[in-house]
Amino acid sequence: MAKLAHAQWSSRMTFVLAAAGSAVGLGNIWRFSYMVGENGGAAFVLVYLACVALVGLPILVAEWLMGRRGQKNPVDTMAELARKNGKPRAWMGIGITGVLAAFLILSFYSVIGGWSLNYTLGTVIGTFSGGDSDSIGALFSNMLANPMTLLGWHTAFMVLVVAIVARGVTKGLESAVRSMMPALVILMLILVGYGMTTGHFGEAMAFMFRPEWSALDGGVVLAAMGQAFFTLSLGMGIMMAYGSYLGQDVNLISTARTVIILDTAIALLAGMAIFPIVFANGLSPGEGPGLIFVTLPLAFGNMAGGTILGLMFFLLLTFAALTSAISLLEPTVEMLEERTSLPRVSAALISGAAVWLLGVAALLSFNVWSDVLVFGLNIFDLLDTFTAKFLLPLTGLGSIVFAAWCLDRKSVEQELGLSAAGVTAWNVIARVVAPIGVVVVFITGVIGLM
Repeated sequence: MAKLAHAQWSSRMTFVLAAAGSAVGLGNIWRFSYMVGENGGAAFVLVYLACVALVGLPILVAEWLMGRRGQKNPVDTMAELARKNGKPRAWMGIGITGVLAAFLILSFYSVIGGWSLNYTLGTVIGTFSGGDSDSIGALFSNMLANPMTLLGWHTAFMVLVVAIVARGVTKGLESAVRSMMPALVILMLILVGYGMTTGHFGEAMAFMFRPEWSALDGGVVLAAMGQAFFTLSLGMGIMMAYGSYLGQDVNLISTARTVIILDTAIALLAGMAIFPIVFANGLSPGEGPGLIFVTLPLAFGNMAGGTILGLMFFLLLTFAALTSAISLLEPTVEMLEERTSLPRVSAALISGAAVWLLGVAALLSFNVWSDVLVFGLNIFDLLDTFTAKFLLPLTGLGSIVFAAWCLDRKSVEQELGLSAAGVTAWNVIARVVAPIGVVVVFITGVIGLM
């Protein structure tokens, strides 16, 4: 019996929105903002931009290239490409670790997505209005301490994710990103516009774009490189899965540039929206992870129009979380759909239920299971550390090494449509610069755990 044709994106623009939606998530709005604050502002931003270009872009292109050539889920794509290029079947491990990474990340990512849903409702009902730093901090602490609250919001978030992914590429993924990505950009621009009225926009711009090179050290460089690598959804099987739905008429390098520009622009806009509010309220930009869930609710609760601004901000955060979450579930669903007889809906339900169950363990680590430690880490932190420090760098490294050293060079150059100078640049960056960058991040991360 002939196999059904592999699903395809309906247009290049839809693919760009989907890939950008995957890249634009909590990492852009939550993690990027507090990392800029913790690492000296502009010096971090400039190094981050360089790392995106030199490390992020070639790995992104490599994952799309392999996905488009394989036209299957990441595991079967790598098995097929290894066979066709006379390489050991063990290379399919890249696909396995990628799908595993996406699965594990979504389990705790969904918990944070639930926090965002909770805070959206909290803003609407005035939970943060008139609160001081102690009361706002207590709200966050009490949420973490209540397993039923966390369970309810984690469940609600996963139901939304599964409902979108179950509808398929065209009706589910495409429909979601077509509505949520423009909404995300509009909300972001409104918040940036508000930031311009605070009287502290110039201070925020200087903080982000006027570098103090004395703040630049090895730690800042490594933090920027790690953020550049992880913000683009690399090493998770996502871009390989998305690439498998991509037609041959799409230029990979120009499309990667477009996605990276969108991803980076939204990260920068997030900083331009957040830091004026932080400075206007006399708060510190280096508050760390609590910047979004403690510092900003304090500001929103004590400013004119704070309810509306807070609602827009947490809607923005929720949209960003959802666009990334649906992409995190997709590799597992695609694999189940292609390797079993399960229809799309069943594959999405089973995958979502498994992710939800692991997420329950992650959320319990903040309360009931807080004493359950593995290598000194609770379950939530273990999932985060294992994926960020090990699975993602190793999968990303494997992807770029395979694409640059194992695939037929002439066909790759032809498919990428490179000039002679472009071929030289690609070979240097893909074969040397990007792998070294990933190895440095990996080794540094491992040393940091010792």
